[in-house]
Amino acid sequence: MSLGEILNSALSGLGAAQASMRTVSNNIANVNTPGYAREKTNLSTDTAAGRVSGVTVGEPGRVADQFLEATVFTRAGAAGAAETRSIYLDRLQSFLGTTGAEAGLPSRLDAVAASATTMTGAAGGTQTNAAFIGDVGDAIRSVQQLAKDVSGLRSDVEGEVGDTVTRINSLLRQVHELNETVARSEGLGRSSAGAADQRNAAVEELGGLIGIVSRQQPDGRLTIDTTAGVQLIDRRLRQLSYPSNGAGSSQTLYPPVELRFADTDGTAGAATGERIDAAAGGKLGGLISLRDAELPVFSEKLNTLYDGLARSLNAASNAGTTSPAPAILEGTRTPLLETDRLGFSGKATFAVTARDGTVVDSVAIDFDALGSGATIATAVDAINAGLSGTGTASFVDGKLTIKAASGGNGVVVAQDAASPSNRAGAGFSQFFGLNDLVRSDGAMLTPTGLKGTDPHGFTAGQATEFALRDTSGRMVATYSLKITASTGSGFDALVADLNTSPMAAYGSFALDDMGRIGFSSKASAAGSTLSVLSDTTDRGGIGIGLAAITGLSGGNALATGEVRRDIASNPDGLPLARLQTATIGQKGLGNGDRRGAAAFADALGANIDLAGGITTMSRFANTLLGDTGTAAARAKDRTTEATARRDDAIARRDNYSGVSIDEELSQMVVLQNSYAASARVMSAATAMYDTLLQLGR
Repeated sequence: MSLGEILNSALSGLGAAQASMRTVSNNIANVNTPGYAREKTNLSTDTAAGRVSGVTVGEPGRVADQFLEATVFTRAGAAGAAETRSIYLDRLQSFLGTTGAEAGLPSRLDAVAASATTMTGAAGGTQTNAAFIGDVGDAIRSVQQLAKDVSGLRSDVEGEVGDTVTRINSLLRQVHELNETVARSEGLGRSSAGAADQRNAAVEELGGLIGIVSRQQPDGRLTIDTTAGVQLIDRRLRQLSYPSNGAGSSQTLYPPVELRFADTDGTAGAATGERIDAAAGGKLGGLISLRDAELPVFSEKLNTLYDGLARSLNAASNAGTTSPAPAILEGTRTPLLETDRLGFSGKATFAVTARDGTVVDSVAIDFDALGSGATIATAVDAINAGLSGTGTASFVDGKLTIKAASGGNGVVVAQDAASPSNRAGAGFSQFFGLNDLVRSDGAMLTPTGLKGTDPHGFTAGQATEFALRDTSGRMVATYSLKITASTGSGFDALVADLNTSPMAAYGSFALDDMGRIGFSSKASAAGSTLSVLSDTTDRGGIGIGLAAITGLSGGNALATGEVRRDIASNPDGLPLARLQTATIGQKGLGNGDRRGAAAFADALGANIDLAGGITTMSRFANTLLGDTGTAAARAKDRTTEATARRDDAIARRDNYSGVSIDEELSQMVVLQNSYAASARVMSAATAMYDTLLQLGR
């Protein structure tokens, strides 16, 4: 080897040591920088004519493992979704209150049962009536407030959906720009470590907001798909499109999150035809799942809770009367027409009483004896004929009214003790809401009992739009049930239509004995929930549509629920008396009769047919509270698990790619020694040159 080659080799060694020391210094300076991957100077042997001539110094490169980095991105999505659900379910549970909290829902319901029991005591009177009525009102308001809180929580979720979409779009633009920088640097043979570190930090944050799968490309770019297979990043920029100002609102249907191609400045262009839903995972997927599935299901259960409470109390209320009896019994609006099938079995007594309780007139109607062809009008005529002008019944716009002809008399409707009247689990008075304790403006609080052969009464052009969602809240099918000239006349035809719709791929529809349409999901679609997006149907011009009639939607029953105002203002108006006899001229009602008090206490503990099965009010309420608490606890556990898995992935990545001060300092010692060795070689070569020059002189 010539002296020139020796000098060149030593000089390249000095350069390699200096470049490596700069890299080590940079690593040490970034030891606390999150996501920083340590760098290593690329060195290679320099050869000329087959002979080693020194070291070639290349650009520093990141020390990183693509698999470990991709694992961090994936696990960040699971942690983001779990944490989001945990936060909101914990807030939901806090709305319910603890079991012992005085203002909590459990205590409100317990107070109703306790005050009902107190009314049965010997000291019962106006004061105990007022306490019971007040507790019922408090319980209803508590459920209503809880429904408002859930609606507000859903609004908060919606607002965060908008904010999350905005942040995701910002990160997508950032990753797209850094992809271009990395690819350009790689193509020019320059170091892309800095841009790659920035990109990985952005992708890690993106992974927490939406579940992603990343793939490293040969040119250095990252392609990113959602865990549901929707492509977010390749060579073209994409942006999420969502019409939200971030303020949030609670509504029946939210617009979809669409994916659009975009210009480099983020301006949205043509739609890709793909949408982001709850299956996308990450924080956004968790928010959509809460907004579209979990919170609406809870709200529906609150409607069911109110429905059960109202029906239980109204069953006891309609079995009694006041003493003296009210001059008029005005029912609530029903979806029935005068020409509709009567549908009652059993017997009921209709009586007119004087102010002192003497029976002025009465009639016991055996609904079975009226025949299978009896209609609502048939029953009204039978009441009017039986009372012979002392009282009159009328049925207008779905509402039954019975009133005494004389201003001093009152009207009583009583169940037959041996064979009580019944339609869809309610007696005659309860079905029409003649003497309800709890009412909801414009809403019927008992099932309709309509059968498949009953005419639906809708007209052409009316429609009900349905949506079917899976357990994550993702909309898997929609269908608009439209009434046309060819639509069959009965409810069976509507059920058959639903069973041939796209929703039939996930389950089947059926009309039960209570007149409710239920959806039974297939095993492969277990947990699917049905909701009504809009309903323009109107049965017979009464103003009640298919969804409310068949129990597919609770309507505004809970929102407008209250204790009947005349009873709330006059506790003695609570119907606690019972008709003792229907014999004309005898005393039918007695002052101070409180036999009906026990019925309220019994009703709250009796089985009732609610949506989803037969149960008691207390058991349903406890199940609702228990399920919510369990869901919140499970979400917290999943958050702990998902966070631990994400942190483990980060630790593994950092153990491989992170900076160790000890290792870098030891490497610096090695490089210093290397530098010194190269310097000594140069000194030796210089001395040899000097010696040769001296010899030549």
